[in-house]
Amino acid sequence: MKQEMSYRDSVHRIGRVWIFSALALLLSVPVAICVYYSAWPSIGGVLKGLISVAPIFWTVGVIEVFTYVPMLGTGGSYLGFVTGNLANLKVPCALNSMDRAGVQAGTEEGEVISTLAIATSSIVTTLIIALGVLLLSQIAPVLESPVLQPAFENILPALFGALGVVFISKDWKIAIAPLVFMITLFLLVPSLSSAVGILVPVGALIAIGVARILYKRNLL
Repeated sequence: MKQEMSYRDSVHRIGRVWIFSALALLLSVPVAICVYYSAWPSIGGVLKGLISVAPIFWTVGVIEVFTYVPMLGTGGSYLGFVTGNLANLKVPCALNSMDRAGVQAGTEEGEVISTLAIATSSIVTTLIIALGVLLLSQIAPVLESPVLQPAFENILPALFGALGVVFISKDWKIAIAPLVFMITLFLLVPSLSSAVGILVPVGALIAIGVARILYKRNLL
């Protein structure tokens, strides 16, 4: 137990350093531009912009912490939140890796696999983006081809669909309620299809609630 706490304490310490370092780097870009051009936004303009976007993004940020941290573990969470693209890439990579390794989220083994998966995903993503920037003029005609546009528009559904088959097959009873809820919601309000950041945690909360009810009734 002492060794586990020592490991988690070190991860928290390093994670905080990287979180605040990433925040400083993100803020340094607009600050540097403002200093160089001597053009500072007005307080009213900043507040107006924050009021329009902050409630959504801050709410999603809080929900994602409570939803994804139990899945990714300590190290995976810090690394995932610093590198970003959680719902589209990091979480599917971590869940698929833990499933292939036969370990459970929330265990020491699961945390190690999750951290390695997210780290590998971040490195591969960075390399691909670097190659894409270097070869942009050569690959742009291929990426902009009308033949490939339907594929790019369905990357996220295909990704979560493949993961869904794996996890739904483990216990289909838990998956029925969130699946019916999401299908009904999207049929009634199709414009919500762009609100993935909010609806994925909502689906997770519904699944957790249904699992608890089924467990109390001895149906799991």
